[in-house]
Amino acid sequence: MITFWFAVLVLAWVLYFVLEGFDFGVGMLTFLGRDEHERGAALRTIGPFWDGNEVWLVAAVGVTFAAFPDWYAALMSALYLPMVAILLLLAVRGVALEFRGKHDSPAWRRRADLLLTVSSGGVVLLWGAVLGILVDGLALRADGEVTGAGLGRSLGPLLSPAAGLGALAALLAAVLLGATFLALRTTGPVRRRARDVARHTGTAGAVTLLLIGIGTGSRLTLAAAAVVFAAGLLARRTREGLSFFAVAFTAGAAVVAVFTAHGDVVLRSTLDPAWSLTRESAAAGPEALRLLTVAGVLILPGVLVYQAWSYWVFRRRVASERVAS
Repeated sequence: MITFWFAVLVLAWVLYFVLEGFDFGVGMLTFLGRDEHERGAALRTIGPFWDGNEVWLVAAVGVTFAAFPDWYAALMSALYLPMVAILLLLAVRGVALEFRGKHDSPAWRRRADLLLTVSSGGVVLLWGAVLGILVDGLALRADGEVTGAGLGRSLGPLLSPAAGLGALAALLAAVLLGATFLALRTTGPVRRRARDVARHTGTAGAVTLLLIGIGTGSRLTLAAAAVVFAAGLLARRTREGLSFFAVAFTAGAAVVAVFTAHGDVVLRSTLDPAWSLTRESAAAGPEALRLLTVAGVLILPGVLVYQAWSYWVFRRRVASERVAS
C-alpha cells in the first residue's frame, strides 16, 4: 500500500507540473499577442482549464500530508517561506486571470497581464528550486527535523546550486510547454509566434540539458536534450501535437526522476545518509492508508474523467486573427 500511494503521489505531481506547466507558460507568453484581441485569444486557450489544473496541487499536497506525514512535515517546516510565496503568487495569478475582463480600460488589462506574467514566472522559478532541493536533500537530523533557525533555515536551501539549476530547468520547460500549447490551440499570428518561441526555446533548452548531461554524466539528461530539440523542430514544421506531447512527456519524466532519484529515500539528509527519510519511515500507519485508499478510489477516477471530458469539449483552436462576423 505504501508503494501504491507513492505512485499516486508522483502521478498527482506529474499531472500538476505538466498541466499547470503550460498554464504558467501561456501566462509568461502573453506578450506574443500584439494587441488586446490577440492577448485575449492566447488567454482563452487556458481559460477553461487553469483552475481545474490546480486541483492536482491540492491532491498532491493532500496525499503527501495523509500518506506520508513525516515527509510533509519536514518539507513544509524547512521550506515554509518558499511555499507561502508560491501560494501568494498563485493567488495573484488567479486574481489577474479572473479580474482582467472586469474592466474595459486598456491600462487595467495591461496591469493584469503584467501581474499574470510576473506571478506565473515567480511560481515556476520557486517550484523549480523546490524540485532541485528535493534532489539535493536537506540538512535533516536524526529526529527528522531540519537544522537551522530563522530566515536562513527556510531561504538558505534556495541559494544552493541544485535549486538554481532546478529553477532554470523549470523556466525553460514552462516556456516550452506554453509555446507548444499555444501553437497547438491557436490560429493566426499567435500560432506563428508561438512556433518561433518553441523552436528557439527548444534549441536553448537542448543546449542547457546537453551541458548538464555532459557535466553530470547523466544519460537521462542527454536523452531529454534530444527530445527537447526534436520538439522545437516539430513545432517549426507545424507538427504541434507531437511537439507538445514530446515536451509534456519529457517534463513528466523529469518529475518522476526527481521523486525517484534516491530509490526508496524520499528526502535525503545532507548531514548523514542514515538520517534520510524513506517511504517506509515517512508513511502513515496501515489503518490510515486503508482509509485513504477507500477515499481515493471514490474521488480520483471522477476527477480524471471530468478533466478529460473538459479537455475534449474545449478541444478546438482559438482564432487570434480577426475574423469577419
